[in-house]
Amino acid sequence: MTTARRITLIGTGLMGFPMSQNLIKAGHHLTVWNRSASRAEPLAAEGATLAASPAEAVADAEVVITMLSDGFASGALIGDAAVQKALGRGTIWLDMSSAKPEHARSQSATLKKLGVAHLDAPVSGGTKGAETGSLAIMVGGDAETFEAAREVFEAMGRPVYVGPSGAGQLSKLANQTIVAVTISAVAEAMLLVEQGGADPAAVRAALKGGFADSTILQQHGARMTSGDFEPGGLTKFQVKDLNNTLDEARQLGLELPATQSVRDRFQHFIDAMDGAEKDHSGLYLELKARNGLPT
Repeated sequence: MTTARRITLIGTGLMGFPMSQNLIKAGHHLTVWNRSASRAEPLAAEGATLAASPAEAVADAEVVITMLSDGFASGALIGDAAVQKALGRGTIWLDMSSAKPEHARSQSATLKKLGVAHLDAPVSGGTKGAETGSLAIMVGGDAETFEAAREVFEAMGRPVYVGPSGAGQLSKLANQTIVAVTISAVAEAMLLVEQGGADPAAVRAALKGGFADSTILQQHGARMTSGDFEPGGLTKFQVKDLNNTLDEARQLGLELPATQSVRDRFQHFIDAMDGAEKDHSGLYLELKARNGLPT
């Protein structure tokens, strides 16, 4: 049986909104705040309390969850004097945004001075995973804090403890590298079979269960050939994550040629094809344009 917790979630966008719904369904007492209040207001009808400011939102919270655009956004919130004053000692802060590992470590150190525990817990699974409560949650930080927060995580998905502070973000960078490169491969495969005269849906069915099968092949492959690029995972965030991956790789003295190439193609999709707000499976459009095909 779930122990009801006083939880605050800040950032009720594409991911944070359905995550909030699942926390409410699990029986938690939820307070929400979003910079654009209209994005949070519908949650009031489902039982959430709407806060007027971030400081008001975190006051009296046992657990604070941030689901923001990047580590700079979550870092600015953690560094806000009013927020720091409102936080109670013993609070657990779960940053589920995607950021750099160094951001996670810095945020953890700042909060530790306030008596607040911190876990970096980025997610994978997109809006579908957020809606179904099946997100893959990669958690870095103190192992005992992870256990204390496990039940909260489980309302939103499948949490796995991966190591000390920053390790969750490092895992997410690995995840996004695999996602981006696989999207590129799936796009090439779908274009090949489509232009060669095979039925892309039938090919996906034929490959199902084999070594080439993946969620990206089945879901994004279908998006590509049906032209459905409504955002689940935004291209602009994919580029942000790939930039973070490449920054981390440089610090480790590593060269990641496939990641660099795919990152540059995503950037071209944004700059030349207005793809920033499209789903990252829209890289298929960049590939078609590269081949002189109509998009």
